[in-house]
Amino acid sequence: MQTDERPKHYCGIFGVFGVEDTARVIYDGLFSLQHRGQEGAGICVGNGERVFTCKGMGLVGELQNRPQFSELKGHLGIGHVRYSTTGAPRPANVQPLVVECIDGIWAVAHNGNLTNAHKLRKNYQEAGSIFQTSTDSELLLHLIADPVFRTRPLRVERALAELQGAFSYLVMTNNAVMAARDRYGFRPLSIGKLGSGYVFASETCALEQVGADYVRDVLPGELVVADKRGIRSSTFCEPVTVALGQCIFEHVYFARPDSVVFGQSVHDSRIRLGRRLAKEAPVEADLVIPVPDSGASAALGYSQASGIPLDYGFIRNHYIGRTFIMPVQSQRSDSVDMKLAVVPHVVRGKRIVVVDDSLIRGTTSRRRVNALREAGAKEVHLRISCPPTRHPCYFGIDFPTRTELVAADKTVEEVCKFVGADSLAYNSLEGLLSAVDHPDDFCTGCFTGKYPYDVGTEERRKNALETWAGAM
Repeated sequence: MQTDERPKHYCGIFGVFGVEDTARVIYDGLFSLQHRGQEGAGICVGNGERVFTCKGMGLVGELQNRPQFSELKGHLGIGHVRYSTTGAPRPANVQPLVVECIDGIWAVAHNGNLTNAHKLRKNYQEAGSIFQTSTDSELLLHLIADPVFRTRPLRVERALAELQGAFSYLVMTNNAVMAARDRYGFRPLSIGKLGSGYVFASETCALEQVGADYVRDVLPGELVVADKRGIRSSTFCEPVTVALGQCIFEHVYFARPDSVVFGQSVHDSRIRLGRRLAKEAPVEADLVIPVPDSGASAALGYSQASGIPLDYGFIRNHYIGRTFIMPVQSQRSDSVDMKLAVVPHVVRGKRIVVVDDSLIRGTTSRRRVNALREAGAKEVHLRISCPPTRHPCYFGIDFPTRTELVAADKTVEEVCKFVGADSLAYNSLEGLLSAVDHPDDFCTGCFTGKYPYDVGTEERRKNALETWAGAM
């Protein structure tokens, strides 16, 4: 059984062209995206003739201790922080992925999940292609190297058009950095200007970190190329004529609150979620406390709308990373109890409203409710800023089966009993969507079971592309 209730995330990507001290800029950008993946990190830098790579398992900060880091010299590069949603947590799967084709070096960094990965991989393997990883990200390199695409105009665009699912890609050659988003825009990707060069990042907080000015987002279905001629754009698919599929969990949980994602402040949207939650699920209580850190903004909104004072009943140990990102179950189990500590004198004898962003598996919430009771809380009322998560995600969140979701086959009352709270309430779907601009352009499939398009019946297990023993 999974121990941490939160949804496990995907990855963060960062790229630059034409900036000074390229490796350091990418390093700083990735550092601000570390919340998106703590399993592995990598940087690839080019100088127009050679490409240098430094990557490995672990955090971004550990890259500086590798001897390859000092060799990262050049004026263009891409970087990646990983949580594995496809492919096992092992060194071969750490990105950027770098290969040598007949026309030079190509490297990619990917955020998202491809829903036609198994089919494409099988086709290439039957044709004799050799795969070096078990990630879906590698498929773009095979498409780019395929003579069917390599010998035709708009090579990269044609290759991207073959992919289905969620992707924000950075692609690097000897002389260019390219950025692309899938046609539904599931994953965020922004463009920034730094001096005379350009920056691409999963979140705007990374642009702020390196001093880049936000320009705009890469559009769904768009390929943006930065090279010595400047920046230019093309499209690789027909525009979506229905609603987009932007991931609502970016605003609920994943993104940093100081980011602007899909054109909207994450902090502001979470404040709205908390305010709406207070209106939909009021309760008589003495104190509102957030579950740090992603529940903080929603708790503030709940407090503002309800008039119940806000205080910090949990203190987070910042030396324990996001436990949902830890790839091994034993690591998650050992870390959950160490991550948050109750402040007894804050909660003792009080009726507490605990505001959290989401409730996925429920086991961590049960531990936290129990910890509050042991610290002397009189009542514990759990409030969740999104609706019950009852359906799998196929686009980059690591809960691909209903069996992992506590709300899938339980009523709200049954979930409340499971976690041991005095009461439990969620925001409604309408309440969730009221917190974001252009609500029709967000994917809510994990709540409703209705996805932006039919994902088919391909194998969805995280390790579905693992094909040999000992791959871990």
